[in-house]
Amino acid sequence: MHRLALLALLVGCAKQAGTYEVAAVAPTAAPDAGATLKTEAESAWANRGDKAQLQLAVQKYEALYALNPADRDVAMHLVRGWYFLGDGHETEKDAKLAAWETSIEWGKKCLAINADFTALLAKGDETEATAARAFTPSDVPCIYWTSTALGKWAKASGIGTTLKHLPTVKAYMTRVAELEPTFYYSGPDRYWGAYYAAIPSFAGQDLTKSKEYFDKAIATYPNFLGHHVLLAEQWAVKKQDKATFEKELNWVLAQPVDAIPEVKPEMEAEQRKAKELLTQSGDLFAN
Repeated sequence: MHRLALLALLVGCAKQAGTYEVAAVAPTAAPDAGATLKTEAESAWANRGDKAQLQLAVQKYEALYALNPADRDVAMHLVRGWYFLGDGHETEKDAKLAAWETSIEWGKKCLAINADFTALLAKGDETEATAARAFTPSDVPCIYWTSTALGKWAKASGIGTTLKHLPTVKAYMTRVAELEPTFYYSGPDRYWGAYYAAIPSFAGQDLTKSKEYFDKAIATYPNFLGHHVLLAEQWAVKKQDKATFEKELNWVLAQPVDAIPEVKPEMEAEQRKAKELLTQSGDLFAN
């Protein structure tokens, strides 16, 4: 089948979560309500390694957002929180998809705080990918977590959905790399490492580029466990390099999860992923 025809067949229709708009401000609350909610949200967030505490945190941040929908930090915590719920706590596919879809919805609200971006989209002749040029450094956290959630949700939804949303994910991550290339422990390099391994060969899979990006991310933040898990899960599996797969994952399991204290809950989740991947070794490798 011709490549373009195959792409058209695969893309099809896919659900688009949320719209790019900022919610209306809630009725005036008591003067100290925001301060109390913020304290409660931050306390629960600090304990996000516990699923119930993370759910409480997003509940509190949702209440804070209703008080001030223009607060990027609050909106970012909602995007990141719902993403982490799907990535680090949920185990069933449907629950993961639901959490990531909610993350995308909050991501669109967060990105809509940038009036220049929404104005470009409102013109009607711009796409999310082309309008991404309007993003500024203050948008970086929400761009990163929105594109990460969109990428995970699309990949879990199938190849057609992945190809449909790939231009947006790539444009958003490219903009993050332009504005803050080492954001979230070299997140853009980690993304491109996974991207060049995960995409189909007809769409440009390049395992050499993939390894180069992973190596760059690891050189910058060697103690960030997510680099090593993705290297094993994506590059080593596609390369059918079982030795590297086992070496990277066993290394992850041997590391202290508090080597980077501010992301200890995420590092605990990476160790859980590593354990699960090692149990799948027999299915992932031919020998």
